[in-house]
Amino acid sequence: MYELVQVSDTCFYIQSPAKIGIVLTEGDQACLIDSGNDKDAGKKIKKILDANGWTLKAIFNTHSHADHIGGNQYLQNQTGCPIYAVGIERDFTEHPLLEPSYLYGANPPKELRHKFLLAKGSEVISLKEEHLPSNLQMFPLPGHSWDMVGFRSQDDVVYLADCLSSKETLEKYQVSFLVDVGAYLDTLEAIQSMKAKVFIPSHADPTDDIAPLAQYNIQKVHEVAEAIEEICGQPQPFEKILQKVFERSGLTMTFEQHALVGSTVRSYVTWLMEQGRLQAEIEDNTICYRQRD
Repeated sequence: MYELVQVSDTCFYIQSPAKIGIVLTEGDQACLIDSGNDKDAGKKIKKILDANGWTLKAIFNTHSHADHIGGNQYLQNQTGCPIYAVGIERDFTEHPLLEPSYLYGANPPKELRHKFLLAKGSEVISLKEEHLPSNLQMFPLPGHSWDMVGFRSQDDVVYLADCLSSKETLEKYQVSFLVDVGAYLDTLEAIQSMKAKVFIPSHADPTDDIAPLAQYNIQKVHEVAEAIEEICGQPQPFEKILQKVFERSGLTMTFEQHALVGSTVRSYVTWLMEQGRLQAEIEDNTICYRQRD
């Protein structure tokens, strides 16, 4: 773990729970794509940079989830490097309490205030194209997170952040975290047609052909949507829908999983309503969802 892997003349990744990209620019300067899940990750990254004689020029965060921004504060404190993120991701990265608060829908309890959901805050600049080095471009990847982005290097290495889950992960957990199902499907369709020397997803193996994995992720999204639609053959309150999703997927309810999977299932319900496949009705002060007539 935390092994440095070279994939081109200027591009590397660090094998870690969420892969960390390194792109070399002029001289011995290096840009990070994400920073790992905590201070310890930051220390390991800095050790790798120092061992190779690289100076940290900037951190570009793909999105604001804690396992991608957790090393920000340590690295910024140690090096003074600027940190960049796009749109909503910038706000959540600078104010990480927004993440568990968003998932919970209120002031989050201590069960959601841990390093996997609540990173340390850092000073973040809103990322624009002019902030990128000349050998790096960014492109949008919304769906898993609101304003998530990926990066393509000049030598055709593509960092895909969390826009795909591995087949093994999907088979084990069935439901991957999403904020916008429609945007996610659009992202997967776009990724499916992309070509590159190598694709580096954060939570799947690097590959030179991303289409099969993108298609498998699309298939899983539709399977989850169809399962929720079937559950709502009879009017169901949200907690009953969530319970049945957990049962079908073989998941174990915890406070954290209730927040993560619950948020995702709400996103599916919203999308199914937008698609005209579900409708909401209120009876006895309870909102229930059912298949649309």
